[in-house]
Amino acid sequence: MKNIIIQGINWDAKSSFQKGPAKAPDLIRKALYSDSMNLCAENGISIEQDAVTDKGDFKIKDYFDITTTTSQHLGNDSKVLTLGGDHSITFPIIKAYHDHYPKLDILHIDAHADLYHDYEGDPYSHACPFARIMENGFAVKLVQVGIRTLNPHQAAQAKKYKVEIHEMRNLNLDNIPKFENPLYISLDMDGFDPAFAPGVSHHEPGGLSSRQVINLIQSIDTEVVGADIVEYNPDRDFQDMTAYLAAKMMKELLGKMMER
Repeated sequence: MKNIIIQGINWDAKSSFQKGPAKAPDLIRKALYSDSMNLCAENGISIEQDAVTDKGDFKIKDYFDITTTTSQHLGNDSKVLTLGGDHSITFPIIKAYHDHYPKLDILHIDAHADLYHDYEGDPYSHACPFARIMENGFAVKLVQVGIRTLNPHQAAQAKKYKVEIHEMRNLNLDNIPKFENPLYISLDMDGFDPAFAPGVSHHEPGGLSSRQVINLIQSIDTEVVGADIVEYNPDRDFQDMTAYLAAKMMKELLGKMMER
């Protein structure tokens, strides 16, 4: 098993609606290490192991400093779990991954496809990371689950880049494909229905349950080499519900990453 490095990215400069996700990493950890829960994932693997190292939070001045930081951590022949941050962080992270994993699949869980060519004039907006990833050829396969805001522009982008979208309106998790390459999972907390995750900037009803997402992650039968948890906005949370859900997902993602 490879070592796993946890990095927090304090960044929400490219949020289009509300700031707040830059505050998230420390609060996810606070929930994880509270007396409320133990440190075992549901697969029975404890994340409290020498193989897991938390490097703490990184305050980002320049957007592509995220690539530099991630590259340094991957350079230790490690996997990286990132706590964001808004969703714009995923593109510079995957840019770093491309040097180590030229053939990478991505599972993207979200209410939004994040495939805009640019958003409000910014090609690096949190609404655009997967357009940048696909146009650069940084992923062999991109599978999106939970989407419920698809507009004509993003539908055209998905067709252009051959993105496989599983929308909420007709979702059947049994139809999620098997992945053949090393897999990266990008989890946007607004992929969950707001009833499960009120602490997000963009409330989009009709979303995934916490159980559906956990089952989806547990069903993966390939090596998971990295992941991120993004778009938790503590300013919108209710009694830390979303912080504890993000902490639960952090455990499940780490447990899956530690299986191989």
